[in-house]
Amino acid sequence: MQEMTGRSGQRTIEFATPRAKLIEALGAAIREDLKEYPLATSAFEALIRDPEALACWDMANYVTMRKLGYNDHGRVHAFVTGAASLAILELLLEGGVRPDLLESGVGDEQDVFLVVILSTMLHDIGNQVHRVGHEQHGVHLARPIIDRVLEPLYPDVFKRTKIRAFILHGINCHDLNPPPLTIEGGIVAVADGTDITKGRGRKAFALGSVDIHSISALAVDQVVITRGDALPVLIDVTMNNSGGIFQVEEVLAPKVIRSPLSRYVELRARTRPQGDEQIVSSVRLDGDHFVMNLDGGERATVEVKDSQKRVRDAVAGSLDVHSEGK
Repeated sequence: MQEMTGRSGQRTIEFATPRAKLIEALGAAIREDLKEYPLATSAFEALIRDPEALACWDMANYVTMRKLGYNDHGRVHAFVTGAASLAILELLLEGGVRPDLLESGVGDEQDVFLVVILSTMLHDIGNQVHRVGHEQHGVHLARPIIDRVLEPLYPDVFKRTKIRAFILHGINCHDLNPPPLTIEGGIVAVADGTDITKGRGRKAFALGSVDIHSISALAVDQVVITRGDALPVLIDVTMNNSGGIFQVEEVLAPKVIRSPLSRYVELRARTRPQGDEQIVSSVRLDGDHFVMNLDGGERATVEVKDSQKRVRDAVAGSLDVHSEGK
């Protein structure tokens, strides 16, 4: 299960339900978060009924799951991450964080919610072309869908184009290639990283994809997004065994570290006492290092192994160019 807390209080979403029932529950949660924002609500309703968007989600899932043996990247993933992104956005706003749309003067909170829900739900549609370069493919594939959704809502072409730019940025940067530059883009990336529970990994495992990705996903029981003690957002991961650390380190932690949300998000992970033999009892992210409490009472500090960043830096080094300013 995954629990998310926002202005409307705590919700619990059961992941073990049939697909249609899960989408219905997630849709209801999203509508609840958007009820004060009619423009964003209209955009969400138009998106989930758009035939092109529906086909894009299905084909993205076909390529990633059926051809590559990956976890879900289709409609369910879009709804799960969409709900998570709104929970994160609400907590950031409550914590006094001003997204880039507000800081730039382009729009107001209504526009922020619209940008976050559209960019999050469309972020993975580029997988229908191929996993390699799926972020850039997604930008091109999303444009006609975004234009169709935005045109009746923003008659002013000047503002509509700026709103679209924020959405496309979120899609292009959700997998840190390149890293997001805006708060809205960071929300998309981190929300994407929170969908690591066993409900997502079970289907890939059932289809015969038995690897570290599917096995470690089965080790994550739940992800809870709530208000943090020191920072606006706390992401708390509960694992049934220590294998889930791979998901936290490889998928979620880099998206916290390498996005504008790094200053606003706490990340913790712990294993259930009744789970399998434990190696790590709890983990918290401290900068770009994990502080681990081991089962024997010892404590260890290790650097997060961001494999994607290492590959990019190696390529940049071989070309004698700079990969990132910092």
